Amino acid sequence: MQTSSDNTTTVPLKAGVWKLDPAHSAVVFSIRHLGLSKVRGRFDRFDATLLVGPSVDDISVDATVDMASVNTNNDDRDAHVRNTDFFDVDKHPTMRFTSTGLNADDAGATVKLAGDLTINGTTKPIVLDVEFGGVEDFRGTNHAGFSVEGELRRSDFGIDFGAIPMGADKLMLADKVAFELDLQFVEPADLEA
Repeated sequence: MQTSSDNTTTVPLKAGVWKLDPAHSAVVFSIRHLGLSKVRGRFDRFDATLLVGPSVDDISVDATVDMASVNTNNDDRDAHVRNTDFFDVDKHPTMRFTSTGLNADDAGATVKLAGDLTINGTTKPIVLDVEFGGVEDFRGTNHAGFSVEGELRRSDFGIDFGAIPMGADKLMLADKVAFELDLQFVEPADLEA
């Protein structure tokens, strides 16, 4: 995104609904265990749409994650994370993010995406750091890339399993969860715009 001399922000993306390219996207997270090291994982099934209008004020994002698709490279742990101690996927099968606003600095280098995040039936506001990777032609269609970083406190969403003090301000399982998203979206065809 660029800000012109008359202080209006232009969007270097075609207006319309940009659909996610899941083969070139990822949703990953990490959480500290025993205060010693980070356990890392990912979600294998997720979707997102990027609605682009003529200005930054007209951009919105809607994303969902299939909570049952959690993958920490350990089948027993994944089964535990899916149950009522954590995600309770039978009652709350999806996590959802709906944007509420986007702010870019003058150079467009720093973008803050605000929105509402819903996990386990609880919705909280969250602000994400977004880096725009640009637009490239891929097999005759433009793709736009974004890297997103954020963190949340799982206790805000009623998830407190493992919050057992281990001394020196350490918990068996940390409250803070860091996450990164690499998202690639496909430009809408002329009839979709």
